[in-house]
Amino acid sequence: MSDIEFTHEEKEILVHKIQHYFQKELSEEIGGFDAEFLLDFFSKEIGPYHYNRGLHDAQNMIEEKMQNIIHTFYEMEKATEFIK
Repeated sequence: MSDIEFTHEEKEILVHKIQHYFQKELSEEIGGFDAEFLLDFFSKEIGPYHYNRGLHDAQNMIEEKMQNIIHTFYEMEKATEFIK
């Protein structure tokens, strides 16, 4: 997995969300630099867990869809009989 890189606009939104969370939930002010530092930390240390979970969920969904397709193929088979 490559490092997570956010666009400037995404980073602004995420920093604002961190600042809002600190204010609302912890009644604490956090500056933009500190919020960005925290975002970078979580992206590096926690992000891979979310990324891997997303991959795992996508893999399970694809496997389930493939099983449904295979099942549909079996349902589409025509009856045959063996004649001696």
